[in-house]
Parts: sequence; structure tokens; C-alpha cells
Amino acid sequence: MYGIPIPRYALVNREVPCQELDYFVEEEDFVEVHGNRFWKPFVEKPVDGDDHSIMIYYPSSAGGGMKELFRKVGNRSSEFHPEVRRVRREGSYIYEEFMPTGGTDVKVYTVGPEYAHAEARKSPVVDGVVMRNPDGKEVRYPVLLTPTEKQMARDVCLAFRQAVCGFDLLRCEGRSYVCDVNGWSFVKNSHKYYDDAACVLRKMFIDAKAPHLSSTIPPTLPWKVNEPLQPSEGLTRQGSGIIGTFGQSEELRCVITIIRHGDRTPKQKVKLKVTEEKLLNLMLKYNGGRPRSETKLKSAVQLQDLLDATRMLVPRTRPGRESDSEAEDLEHAEKLRQVKAVLEEGGHFSGIYRKVQLKPLKWVKVPKSNGEGEEERPAEALMVLKYGGVLTHAGRKQAEELGRYFRNNMYPGEGTGLLRLHSTYRHDLKIYSSDEGRVQMSAAAFAKGLLDLEGQLTPILVSLVSKDSSMLDGLDNASIEMEEAKARLNEIITSGAKNHTNGSSDVPWMTDGGGLPSNASELLPKLVKLTKKVTEQVRLLAKDEDENLSETSSFDVIPPYDQAKALGKTNIDVDRIAAGLPCGSEGFLLMFARWRKLERDLYNERKDRFDITQIPDVYDSCKYDLLHNAHLNLEGLDELFKVAQLLADGVIPNEYGINPKQKLKIGSKIARRLLGKILIDLRNTREEAISVAELKSNQDQDSVSAKSGKEDADYHSKPHNKNEDTRRSSTTSEKSMDQDDDDDKEPQYRLDPKYANVKTPERHVRTRLYFTSESHIHSLMNVLRYCNLDDSLLGEDSLVCDNALERLYRTKELDYMSYIVLRMFENTEVALEDPKRFRIEMTFSRGADLSPLEKNDSEATSLHQEHTLPINGPERLQEVGSYLTLEKMEKMIRPFAMPAEDFPPPSTPQGFSGYFSKSALVLERLVNLWPFHKHANANGK
Repeated sequence: MYGIPIPRYALVNREVPCQELDYFVEEEDFVEVHGNRFWKPFVEKPVDGDDHSIMIYYPSSAGGGMKELFRKVGNRSSEFHPEVRRVRREGSYIYEEFMPTGGTDVKVYTVGPEYAHAEARKSPVVDGVVMRNPDGKEVRYPVLLTPTEKQMARDVCLAFRQAVCGFDLLRCEGRSYVCDVNGWSFVKNSHKYYDDAACVLRKMFIDAKAPHLSSTIPPTLPWKVNEPLQPSEGLTRQGSGIIGTFGQSEELRCVITIIRHGDRTPKQKVKLKVTEEKLLNLMLKYNGGRPRSETKLKSAVQLQDLLDATRMLVPRTRPGRESDSEAEDLEHAEKLRQVKAVLEEGGHFSGIYRKVQLKPLKWVKVPKSNGEGEEERPAEALMVLKYGGVLTHAGRKQAEELGRYFRNNMYPGEGTGLLRLHSTYRHDLKIYSSDEGRVQMSAAAFAKGLLDLEGQLTPILVSLVSKDSSMLDGLDNASIEMEEAKARLNEIITSGAKNHTNGSSDVPWMTDGGGLPSNASELLPKLVKLTKKVTEQVRLLAKDEDENLSETSSFDVIPPYDQAKALGKTNIDVDRIAAGLPCGSEGFLLMFARWRKLERDLYNERKDRFDITQIPDVYDSCKYDLLHNAHLNLEGLDELFKVAQLLADGVIPNEYGINPKQKLKIGSKIARRLLGKILIDLRNTREEAISVAELKSNQDQDSVSAKSGKEDADYHSKPHNKNEDTRRSSTTSEKSMDQDDDDDKEPQYRLDPKYANVKTPERHVRTRLYFTSESHIHSLMNVLRYCNLDDSLLGEDSLVCDNALERLYRTKELDYMSYIVLRMFENTEVALEDPKRFRIEMTFSRGADLSPLEKNDSEATSLHQEHTLPINGPERLQEVGSYLTLEKMEKMIRPFAMPAEDFPPPSTPQGFSGYFSKSALVLERLVNLWPFHKHANANGK
């Protein structure tokens, strides 16, 4: 009625418990009310306002489950229930669209329509742990409101005719929404708010009962007039560690990190042509009955249907088709058995880990069911099942440990610096992930360690991680160049050419195929022989398991849902290992299928041809089984690993370019959007820092010139209108400030310096974390080290020093949890216009790049017992004492990055609007100073 934005919602009203309603429909991943569909995650609230049992239901793609929110009990405000999938039916409920707010709740309190006070706290949807101060009170900090949010507070106050009230403010995708309005709500434990409320209420009373006295009453409380200002602490300086200092005036402003996912199971794919009626009908069922359209099966219901059909077909040969040979029939039956085993694995269906594609290949004409004419039906289809690639218990542990390492080492403050910054809303954190499940879960586990969170990963994932597949997924843009690189690589290896050997040049990484072993062609037959040896051993183990399984019914009930298997286990399968079974949920049948496929694809005996693209997969399987299945004692596996590693160390880096120029071309195509986003992150940080510095300088000048105190009296002349000055000064830019910002519409929270009991409220650090796969790590690294080889940058030095180039050449693998870090520092003693005002520091880590055969010390032995490998610490990409300015960084990266104009237009982040008194000027300068256009040359002209 009043135009106040609220989340999209629908009401389900039941007169009696469990009443069936024809307008209410519930499916696996959504509910529908009167045709209005709410996809998970969604919120379920009792209609009764006194019932505070609120539920949030999560999608199967994030692991599923439900989180219950309730009034605080001790230090808990919510509990996660992984087994609950269905909504409640015993009462009447409101269903609301879930608003991702970056893990933060904002509470707004009004005292009359002209005063609003906002405080932020950690949202209970993250981990349910209540943050409390030493007095036992919940930790909250005052934050700034945008002009639009201030108007919303006024509208709520007037609409409810409730002068003193409170409500929740949800900031989501650049917009704000109101929910849960409560009458007569006061802030707790904020003396400044108490003073303001007293002044506002006093004036309201006097205006109502004694208006003639209103102008004679002082606007502030008598004992507050001469109150001394709280002293500020010195700025926290850069900490010790691997990074040198450049004077005590440097402040960390930004941390940008690109991280590969953690340890995973090997990725697998099964392809088979199917003619079975049950499978063809299933394809028609889920593609809308269109005989020439393909379909993808991801949901639990769809995969259960496929499993039911496959179970009926596994014991049989293919009906209705004459086999070309008995061997072909046996292979088809084996593949169906593999599909069945994959679908039964772990007892949990999830689109994150298992996906099936059915694509029609042949069609026939059949009579219509009503006898009138004919219709087309599929006669054969290609089924492709993708599975595996699941984050292991080791991968989850690696990600959490790395998050803790970042918390303690990447930020000033000796371990507590980041948590203090984050809890006081001086830390702007955004986490992005590709669409792959292992990458998403790595991001959630890292966030858990970084922010010292507790509990399951699903709520953390949904609350804190944003998916951006266009920026962090896919190789399509460089597919042609990568195929060319692989063809040239195959030519070098199979020809036995010697001109690529190490040491053939002062800069060996400049030669074609640099890093390949000189005897690569001689290693290939050995690789094939050892692969066959391991496969045969696994075949015998699978045969025993298959005989045992054949004695049981193929229609046995699937084991109960296991959340740990869905999200990456936290512990090792001790019982399975003791029983001599493979670690994890992979049985011997699937393990054999994995190795058999590698054996067949690696070498074609009939054509006497090696497929070198299978070398990374052989290496991947060796490393996985040495780490997780060493107890199976597969003879020759360690020797196979050594041979595969020698070849993979040369093949993998060269798949992204056979020489530096090709690496640069491929890298810029794959990481183009990510590079553009990184430049925008750096630019936004710089513009924000400059604006804060200018504002502080102006404030210092004003305080010196204001001798009579008249300005202060004018400012406080209307205490009931606390934000009026901001509202007035922001009018010219209010439209711009409330637009979607260029940070992908993510919510921002800014500490209110006037009301915060924080010694350095102006201090602010921006963190951007990008979780991705191996391809993007290699691509980004190749651009950083070879960007100076571009024609537009000839004569420029590389961003990476010679010593680091040599180390990178010797670093064959950017393993699980490898990362690249860009940290930006501001030297506050240097003029704003000086290029040395902002410095970039680059480091990288090889990740868990340690051979599972290394057991030289007690730490390695302990980690092997836990089936995990340690993550290497960061290494410099620059010489000690070198100085890389932001200006040089932009110049070198800009030719390979997506232009800024292809991203959302820049505007002031919404949390800053009350902080900058010259918002319009800031915006104008932010737009005009950025020479980042599609037609810009290397100098930005």
C-alpha cells in the first residue's frame, strides 16, 4: 500500500493442521502457491507473529537440508537439519524468497519519522553462533544507511503510525527490502543512541504540549556539550612475515585471491548408446515429449527414475536389436551396470555430483495412440553420465586450513586483525565460485576457516558464496588454440624430438614444449604397461565384489541419505579401510571402470596410437589412489605414479600453450573476464581510498577553521533530523548511489564512524576471493608472467621477476588449493597524485604440490594417515624491495582484460553514501578518471 519494498511472498492458510490445499504444490526444489513458484532456498514463517520458529530450506544443488531459526538460546540462534527436505503442514505459513545478504542482518530503529539508527550483526543463517561481548551482550555495530533506506524508515514509521519501532533491512543485489516490523523497539547498549532518542522524544513532547518553548530548549543534552572527543588509535601497520615493509605509513587496502579447489575424486564420464524403451520413454518424459530434443537429468526425482529403469535393464541383454558381436553386448551391459553403481553410490542424489544427458540419435514413425496417423519417436539415444570430481574429506580440510592461514597471515593485527575488521564492518568481503560443486564447497570451507565459523557447509555456501560461471568456468573461448597446442604437443612427444630439452637455452621456458622430459616418447610404452598392470589387479577385486552383489536383489533399498558424502567427508572411512574397501563411496566396480577406461583410452593397440591427453587423467588417478587407497597395496602403482608424474609435469602446463606467446594468448582468452573484474576491484579500492583521504583532509581543515563553534551549533540545530544533512548533500547523486554497483550487485555494509565505539572507524579493507579450477589458475599466471610479450607492451619488463620465472618453470603443477594473491597497499605519506601512493604485491602458492610417496618426516606420515597433503606457503613473484605501482599493473594487464564498459556501470557502493559528503563529485571523478575503454591503447589514451 505504501510502496515500501518487501521480499516476494505468498500465504498458505490452513483451517486445520495438515489440511490439503489444491493451490499448494511441493516438489523437490520448490513450492508453488496459487501458481506463484518459490525455488529453494526459500523462507517459511509461521503466520502467528509470536511463533519465532522460522525455517530456511536449501536446494539439492547445495546439499539440501533445512535451517531452523529461533530466539537465542545461549550462544545459538539457529540449527541446521540436513535430513529435512519437506516443508511443514501443521499450520499456516508465509513463504518468502530467500534474500542473500552476505551473512549480515541490519536492524533499523526509528524514533519518530525523522530519525533512524541502524545496526548490523552476523546473520543467524550463516552458522547460528551468536557473537557476544565480554558482558554477554550480542555484538552489533552501527552502520550507515543510504538515502533510499532512510526514506524507507520514514515510510515504515508513518505507515504503521508507530513513532518508535524497529524492522529488519535486507540488502540484496543492490536493493533493500523491509521485513519483520516490530512496534516499540529500542536499541540496546548504545549510549549515543540513548542520547539521540532522549533529544528527539523531548522535542516531540515539547512540540506537542509547549510549542512556544521549543526554540528555547538546547538541541543537545547539557552534559554532552563539552564532552571530549574519543582519542583515535594509530593505524595498524603491516605485519611481519614473507612481505617486506615500505615505511610505517603503509596501509593494507585490498586483498584479491584466486584459488583452485581442494582435493577431489577423479572426474569420470560414461558414454553409451541406448535403444531400451524404458530409457527412451524417460527422455521423452523430461523433455516435454519432443522426440528430437535432448534432456538433462539432475534432480533426485529424475535420477531415481533413471535408477529404477536401469535396475530392470542391467541383468538383461539389449532387447529389440541384433548385436554386432557378443563382446559388444557385454560392454553395453557393463556400462549399464556402471550407471547403476554410480546412481547408487553414496545413497544421495545431487546435481552437484551426478548429471545425465540423453540425446536422440535415430527416430522411427509409429502409429499414434488414437489410431489417427503416425508420430515420430526416438529409436536410439546417446546417454552421457558425468560423475566424480567430488570434494574429499581431505579437500574440505585443506580449504578450511587455508582459510585459517589467510586469517592469521594475510591481514595486519597478528591473527585477530581480520576478525576484528570483519565484525566491525570495516572489511568488505565477497566470495565468488564457479558452478562446479567441488569449487563451491571449497569456497564454503575456506570461508568457514577464514571467518572462524562453525557447523555445516550448506548454509555458509548459500549465505556467503556467489556463483559466477561466466567468469570462473569454461574453456570455450580458447578451445581452438588449446587443440592446436595439444596437437603440437603430441607431435613433439611422439616424434621423440630433443630440441625441447631442459637447459637448451638460458631461458628454457621460451622453447616449444619447455618442461617435457627428453625421453617422453620412451616413457609412453612404460606408462601403458604399468596402467594395464594396475587395471588387472583392480579387475580381480571388482570381480569378487560383483559376485557378492549378484547374490543380493538388484532392487535393494538405497542406503539412507548421508550429508557428509554429499558435501565432502570430514573424516576418513575407517571401517571401509579396515574391511579392505576403497576409501570414500567408490566401490571396486567403479574403481575398475575408472582404470579400465584409462587403459583403453591411453593406447589404441589396433592403430598403435597413444593419446597424450589421457596422461593428466592417469596421473590424477595414480595420485588419488596413492593418497586414499594405499591400503589396497596395488603393485606397481608407485612406479606408475613416478612415470605419469614425469609426463604430466610436461604435458599439463603445455596444454595451455606450447610456448610463452601461445600461453599468453590462451590465458587472456580464458581469464579475460576475471582479469577485467580484478582491475575493477583495484580501481574501486583506489577511488574509495582517495575519497576517504580527501574527506578526512577536508574535515581536518574545517576543525581548524571552526573557532567559534557556530558550525557545530548549526549542525545540531535539528537533533531529531539526524540524517537531514546527509540527505540534503546526497540529493544530486542519490539516483546514482542507489543504482546497482559495479561489484555484481553485492550488498555492502559500512561502519558509521559517529556512533561506532571503534578507535579507527575510517580503516577499511576490501577482500575478493575467486574460487575456480586449474585452467583459470594456469591462465591467470600465464598472463601475469608473459604479458610483456604482447606487441603493445614490447620493451616493458615482466610483472614477474626473473627469479620467480625460473621458479615457476620448475613448478610443474599448480595443485589443489594453489592460489595467486594480489595485495594492494596505500602509502598515506605520499601525495594522492603520486603513482607510488598505491603499491601491488604479488605472491603465489603451488598448493598441495607434494608427492604422496614422500614420507620423510613425522608431519608427512601423520598427514598420510589422514589421507591429505599440506599446502605450500606463498612465494614471491617480485624481487625483495621492488615496487610495483597500481598504474604499472593496470597498464600491463589492461590489453588482456574485459573492458569496464562490458561490466555494470560504476557507482558509489550503497554503504558509503552517508560517509562521503561530496558523493556527486566522487562519482563524477570515478567515471572520468578511469581510462578503460574498448578502443584504448596500451597507454590508456
